[in-house]
Amino acid sequence: MTQQAIFITGGASGIGRAVALLFAQRGWRVGLADVNVAGLAETLAMLPKGSATTHLLDVRDRDQWVAALADFAAVSGGRMDVLFNNAGIGTSGPFATTEPAELERCNAINFMGVVHGAHAGFALLSATPGAVMLITSSAAGIYGTAGAAIYSATKFAVRGLAEALDGEWTAAGVKVRTLMPSFIDTPLLDQPTGGSNQLIRENVRRAGLEISPVGDVAEAAWAAVHGQGLHTRVGKTARKLWFAARWMPGALRKQAQRSRLGRR
Repeated sequence: MTQQAIFITGGASGIGRAVALLFAQRGWRVGLADVNVAGLAETLAMLPKGSATTHLLDVRDRDQWVAALADFAAVSGGRMDVLFNNAGIGTSGPFATTEPAELERCNAINFMGVVHGAHAGFALLSATPGAVMLITSSAAGIYGTAGAAIYSATKFAVRGLAEALDGEWTAAGVKVRTLMPSFIDTPLLDQPTGGSNQLIRENVRRAGLEISPVGDVAEAAWAAVHGQGLHTRVGKTARKLWFAARWMPGALRKQAQRSRLGRR
């Protein structure tokens, strides 16, 4: 088969759904993976008929990864031009009082889920000329985010993994890219800020920061897949933070000491 194919985790909503819509509209076959069965059905109904398949996948389970990718390969003709490791959860609140189970869950989904996907997906990627693994990191992976420490740590971790594998997989012809969105209009913003009943969305607006449309991330994903840059920042906040982390780290440190605002 000559139709290009993308496999997307977290495809039931948010960034995953927006990327699925854009790539399908541009002629790609799409594999939608998620634990949210109803959300997968909703996304599938938005795509051109026959352009996509759904795959029940808990990214924490490597065996489920193997099974889902095998099912996808069966309908894509054995190719996977893009593996979009996107599934993730937001976790915020004071680190010291966060339940250990919540810390472990965030790490298991946001980091180990990406590790399992990369490991299980390499065979298909390396068998597809010009293939790309795209990972959703975050502006929280640019500088540590006070009030969202474990989330921020997982986003730094996937950034480091991407940088390492971009070098390691060059010989196999596989590129690795990341997206670093700041505040994006997804359901993650409608979660309470840890330790309070205020939504992250409300805190973002109160701080005077922009919330970018999810379609901006989809376009950034397309550009990242077809471009040469390793990390793609999405939104003004992410771009400013990248600049400040390089040139004004002292100012960022002082801000982090004052702030407990979650970031996505």
